[in-house]
Amino acid sequence: MKPEGPFEPEIIYKKAKRHAHAHHGGAWKIAYADFVTAMMAFFMLLWILGATNEDQRKGLADYFTPTVIQLQNSGGSNGVMGGRSLESTEGVAPRSSPSGPRPVAVPGGGVTPTEQSASEKSTSPGRRRTADDTRFSKVVERVNARLAGDPTLKGLKGQVRFVRTRDGLRIDLVERADFAMFAVGTSAPTPASIALIRTVSRAIDGTPNSITIRGHTDSLGYQGPSGANNWTLSAARADATRRMLASSGVAANRFRRIEGVADTDLFVPADGADPRNRRISITLMNGE
Repeated sequence: MKPEGPFEPEIIYKKAKRHAHAHHGGAWKIAYADFVTAMMAFFMLLWILGATNEDQRKGLADYFTPTVIQLQNSGGSNGVMGGRSLESTEGVAPRSSPSGPRPVAVPGGGVTPTEQSASEKSTSPGRRRTADDTRFSKVVERVNARLAGDPTLKGLKGQVRFVRTRDGLRIDLVERADFAMFAVGTSAPTPASIALIRTVSRAIDGTPNSITIRGHTDSLGYQGPSGANNWTLSAARADATRRMLASSGVAANRFRRIEGVADTDLFVPADGADPRNRRISITLMNGE
């Protein structure tokens, strides 16, 4: 039955009491959680530094470095520690650092020995140089054998120097007062330098390593036609060396960089006019 007259609901007002203190929210909890997380990470870092040796720490650094290529192996060897536990690598000798002493030429044409054993290098992430060291040693043997067996080049054995660097094996072809690799002020090779570079090309032809070539000059002023100078001359001689290596059978796709540095890297810094400053450096790069 419809009620008589207008129907209006009763409205009840409730007045809320204001608290004496405002509520601060939960922002401090987030800040505290971040602080605790940071402290946990800090103490974990301290634990890792105390529980690992230099080789293990280097493996951890290599793993988290974006530029290091992790080789895919079985048995967990592509993990942070390369498949090794903290206990299994105790006593392993630390590896040599790239920031260590500069490489030096070995008298007699040998390659500077590395501080790592073959077994360690085969298990070190990102530092697998055993295959390169074997190839480079064979290259040194081949070049020295060819120089010793060729009467026309036997006297030039002292002009070929081998230096093991961080980049690979550098072969320096150094001039002397009575031996010039190129005609004066040009990039035209002499007959002796053609035979010498052909000997080097035969020794490195069987290796897969990339090649860089650098030309050097002495500090004597040079002004050629069309504004040529020691910079352009050293670059032209480096490219002439590349052409000679290529004509002797070295694949064209192996050449990575050709450059001329003029007299900025003297072989005899005390005497910029020394003929030994004029040289060609052929570097077999470490395998990728």
